Order: sequence, then C-alpha cells, then structure tokens
Amino acid sequence: MPAETSQTLVRGLRALHLLGESPGGLTVTELAGQLGVSRPVVYRLLGTLGQHGLVRRAEDGRYRLGLGLLALARRVQPLLRDAALPVLRALAEEVGATAHLTVVDGGEALAVAVVEPSWTDFHVAYRVGSRHPLDRGAAGRAILAARDGHGPAYVVTVGELQPGAHGVAAAIVGVTAVEASVGVVTLGELSADRVGPRVVKAASALSHRLR
Repeated sequence: MPAETSQTLVRGLRALHLLGESPGGLTVTELAGQLGVSRPVVYRLLGTLGQHGLVRRAEDGRYRLGLGLLALARRVQPLLRDAALPVLRALAEEVGATAHLTVVDGGEALAVAVVEPSWTDFHVAYRVGSRHPLDRGAAGRAILAARDGHGPAYVVTVGELQPGAHGVAAAIVGVTAVEASVGVVTLGELSADRVGPRVVKAASALSHRLR
C-alpha cells in the first residue's frame, strides 16, 4: 500500500508539472500519454486534484492549473522570507544598500523580503509587497535572464523603477519551486564590479538554504 500511495503521489505531482509547462492546457488523452498511464488513472488523478482546487477543467475540455495553487504559493512566502532574511541582512550591511528578495507572482515581480542597512546616512525604502513588471528593474530582469539560460551573472539597471535609483540583482538558480532573485538598490551610484559578485554570492547562498 505505501508503494502504491507513493506512486499515485508521484503521478499527481508530475501531472501538475506537465500542466504548469502547458499554458494552453492538456486533454486527458495528452496527459495519459505523457504520464504513461491509462485514461481512467488520469481521470482519478484529476478528480482528486480538482477537489483541492489544484487543477480545473476549462470550457474547451482541457485541464489547466487551478487557483488553489496560488493559495499554496502565498503560504510558502513566509518560509522564503525566513530563509532569506539572514542572507539579505549580511548583504545589506556589506554593500550599504537596501537588499531584497523578489519572486515571480502572477507575471509580476513581487518583493517578499527587504532589509535596509543600519549604518548608512540614507537608503532606499523598498516596501515588502511592492510589485512591478518583470521587464523593468534589476530584480525582474535577472529572473528573465535566468529563464533564457544565457543571461549575465547579474543585472544592473539605473532609474527603471525610481528616478536615480541604481539596482543590481542576480537570479536564484537551482531551486525549481520558485523563480526569484536577490538584489540591492540605492540612490547613490554602485560599483557593479564590486557589488555584482557579492549579490551573486548572496543568491547562491540563499539557493543552498532553499534546497
């Protein structure tokens, strides 16, 4: 029984991953083919996942991810924040700039953790919960670069979200559960050659904490 239960769970998780990779949705037949199981097995999987809001059947008969996953994702954010705070605090103190953890949420970049340096005369007040398009600002651009797999180690932007603000960010790689980046922002000029490697190191440290 434990083996059968484990196999069912694995199939359900694979189904969610397949649906997540298919924005247009999948039919029962397509899912059965990709999972290597019969249609009745897929119907049972989708029925259970649907009861928990994790999948939904659209009007065209294709299955897509359900809104229940959004609720689960929001519950993960406090865990991300707790894991990130020590890393962000060390980065903010070392660089002398506001450090932040940004994740992808609904096609936008969402700041879920922010730490301000304690010793600077002034710093950028970056609010937790702030949102902006993924293609604006270092945090979102770093995530997009990581999606391509050919982006730079870190991204530098100036004035894209706030006039005069300089940002440096690096994507967190190796964590499949979330798309995120670590970055710093300041109103003063930043030395990308000095700050960039430190941001990359912080992103790598947080990646290890999340695995």
